[in-house]
Amino acid sequence: MCDETTAADNDRHLAGFSRRDFGVAAAAAGAMALLPIPANAAAVTGRDVTIRTPDGIADAYFVAPTHGRHPAVLVWPDIMGLRPAFRQMADRLAQSGFAVLTVNQFYRSTKAPFLKPGQSFDQPEVRAMIMPWREPLTPAAITADAKAFGTFLDAQPEVDAKRGMGSTGYCMGGPFVFRTATALPGRVRAGGSFHGAALVTDAADSPHRLVPQMQGRYLIAIAENDDARAPTDKDALRTAFAAAKVPAEIEVYAGAMHGWCPPDSRVYNAAQAQRAWDRLLATLAIL
Repeated sequence: MCDETTAADNDRHLAGFSRRDFGVAAAAAGAMALLPIPANAAAVTGRDVTIRTPDGIADAYFVAPTHGRHPAVLVWPDIMGLRPAFRQMADRLAQSGFAVLTVNQFYRSTKAPFLKPGQSFDQPEVRAMIMPWREPLTPAAITADAKAFGTFLDAQPEVDAKRGMGSTGYCMGGPFVFRTATALPGRVRAGGSFHGAALVTDAADSPHRLVPQMQGRYLIAIAENDDARAPTDKDALRTAFAAAKVPAEIEVYAGAMHGWCPPDSRVYNAAQAQRAWDRLLATLAIL
């Protein structure tokens, strides 16, 4: 989860790396954590786009190989939203042969990017700013957004709509992958959740209860500290996927803390992020 407890976990993990240090370190990390370019990377072209939804106009970033038509992937960022790190991740996925739409999930409240250099969700004032923006993101709202974003993707000339669509989500975006798969039944055939928050809850519409409505293949990559706080979640997920006969790779990534995948995260773990990325590409290969 993206909350004060997770921030405290990450503080302990970094041992001596104070939040006051984070502003300088984040800038340094952003400069150093350049993602590797895939072998045989395709030339890509990206553009800022706007998408009409039932609740307004969403801003987003779309990028795809410069030539040809390709399977679409809808990306839900973590709680710090659409920003340079996620554009970099989108470019890398496009270089691997996908047409990628990364959205500003907070478009009802603000445009992206909304963080200043050095700001992080770990900072109380940033949490106070962002938390109200989460309130409109109900399951019904995410379902409606997923449908609108899927329609946009299928209308793009770079997208091969005859092939399956994928979706990935990070932190708060993890459960949105499940809701995307149920919003676009038969269309979404692969997905990945990375340090996803609240995948297993007591609610009747908990993401793990949606698995019987999902199709395709899924990757659920769990942070070590998230697993320590909710050690039975992975078992509930495995049971749900197995009962629905939906293939899923569900794994706790040793030594990886909540937020380890984006290259601008202060707990970015390059080795485990690369491993998760490799497993994502293997999962999306079904498309």
